[in-house]
Amino acid sequence: MINVYNTMTNRKEEFKPVKPGEVSIYCCGVTPYNHPHIGNARPFVTWDVIRRYFAKKGYKVHYVQNFTDVDDKIIRTANEEGVTWKDISDRYIKAYFEVMDKLNVRRADVYPRVSETIPEIIDMVKTLVDKGYAYPVENGDVFYSVEKFTPYGRLSGRRLEDMQAGARIDIDTRKHHPMDFALWKSAKPGEPAWDSPWGKGRPGWHIECSAMSLKYLGKTFDMHGGGSDLIFPHHENEIAQSQACLGDTHAFAHYWMHNGFITIHNEKMSKSKNNFFTVKDILQEYPGEVVRFFILQTHYRSPLDFSDERLKEAQTSLQRLATTHTYAEELAKKAGTADTAKEIAVKAAECRKKFDEAMDDDFNTALAISEMFSLSKEINKYYADVTTGGTAFDAADFADVKAAYDYMASVIGIFEQSESAADDGLTDKLMELILSVRQDARKSKNWAIADKIRDDLKALGIVIEDTPNGARWKKA
Repeated sequence: MINVYNTMTNRKEEFKPVKPGEVSIYCCGVTPYNHPHIGNARPFVTWDVIRRYFAKKGYKVHYVQNFTDVDDKIIRTANEEGVTWKDISDRYIKAYFEVMDKLNVRRADVYPRVSETIPEIIDMVKTLVDKGYAYPVENGDVFYSVEKFTPYGRLSGRRLEDMQAGARIDIDTRKHHPMDFALWKSAKPGEPAWDSPWGKGRPGWHIECSAMSLKYLGKTFDMHGGGSDLIFPHHENEIAQSQACLGDTHAFAHYWMHNGFITIHNEKMSKSKNNFFTVKDILQEYPGEVVRFFILQTHYRSPLDFSDERLKEAQTSLQRLATTHTYAEELAKKAGTADTAKEIAVKAAECRKKFDEAMDDDFNTALAISEMFSLSKEINKYYADVTTGGTAFDAADFADVKAAYDYMASVIGIFEQSESAADDGLTDKLMELILSVRQDARKSKNWAIADKIRDDLKALGIVIEDTPNGARWKKA
């Protein structure tokens, strides 16, 4: 039984899919006007793990993630550079995929764009106007009337009266209520625009996600996710306009899930505050799997403070697990009929069970990863016993151990990047050659050459380990 924390009810609930055996998910994507920062990356790594886990549990997952490719920030950037808005959005969508691929984030089933969903958006706005939930004003703008939707504020826990008291009514006197929001914006010079019943214009921010999620997932789907900063006003407004359009307050998403912020010195990271680090820049210093592991070591709803020290700690921790992965791969190639791995196989089964229990409890990756470390410790001990000759190898039972470890890794999404695959194995072949030369030097008792090879490789970030079965190498 999988339990998820639902922002709508502020409690954990048993997950009950709309369609048995299937999971439908909509995640709010990026506005592609700049390179994504590490805070942008957190929801996509989080949802990648969630969909992986659902798939492991036998669900068919339908995952949709949008691109807001029509937006004030994109238009402003385009005008500053003297290019089109599409040039900017295409450039940074490409940049998004480049870094997410390095974080092992698997592609969504659909990546709808605002610019490709204009007819559906216009139809939705027309429906809201016809039903009395929206009203056009004389210049061609169309606003949603929040007072018409009685449940407004239930996701964020805000009361309309309180919001009205704190609002500056003189901001836009055309509005019936200060919290009314734009569904359609009239065209302005230098902006993209489409024909509509209210004149040329473009969509407001909130209507786009409603139109795209309903188009690809239907009027009722399972999960809607994003960062905590989207709870209000974005997701609140999505609910209001979607349910009003459909005429059903039980329609739209059943579970609302939001990840916590990534902070720097306990302050929310954001481009507006200029206190952010792009994923692209971080990947210049750390491998993508380290960044992914750093994000997943903390439960997705908890705040995560970013620092170089925390990344280094994540790198060290991941290297420990990676070393175990190497040991398991090496043992899996051995033959052996001894009966020595039954005990570790039982422990592996227990670790996998606890791993699943952690994931079932609102996708607690932090606790799940701790079970990986527990199994890692057992595998390392067994490896040492086998390679030193103290224990005969048990291929059959160890296969179950390795399968449990691989299962955990595949859910977390690590050990999926192979440098040797990228260079057709050239790195491995060169290292085999270097280690062979070093071994010949050792046999000849030419310790100076053997030590120089070891020390020079270490300076390059490669560590040589001498084992009873020969030398091996790994990145420091």
